[in-house]
Amino acid sequence: MKIFTPALATTVGVQALQLHGGDIWLAYAFGVAIDVDHLIKAPFYLKYVGGLKDERGYYWRSSLQEPVALLWIVPLCIFLHTWVPIPFFIAHLTMDYAVNFEKMPLYPYSNWVTRGWLNGIGDGVKELVLFVGLLCTSLALLLARHPIGSMGR
Repeated sequence: MKIFTPALATTVGVQALQLHGGDIWLAYAFGVAIDVDHLIKAPFYLKYVGGLKDERGYYWRSSLQEPVALLWIVPLCIFLHTWVPIPFFIAHLTMDYAVNFEKMPLYPYSNWVTRGWLNGIGDGVKELVLFVGLLCTSLALLLARHPIGSMGR
């Protein structure tokens, strides 16, 4: 998914759970910034492909973006005394697994590969439907908290 969809999903989660302070930072760290491994892998991709062209089959992901990451996220949550990273990481993971590209759920412990789910539907359609649904949800949460007649008071 493009960065905008996980960012919007995280925003909806922050709104729905009415998070504050450090919990907001944790939500965005595990809901959006978990994609930082793409920045680390970008130079290797450019070298492998020889430019900016789209090369299907190149494995962009690291164990940061696989379910196996819960092996360190759960202990981190226990250490920090907060559950916030878990649902935001799982939401990000769910979005990633809806897109049709290779995933290795147990990487680096196993080379088992899956393509996730909903493979019969185009990735653009899935992302558009999700983005519109999240945008409507975000607006509904905003209006529930601040009804139109009360805005500006």
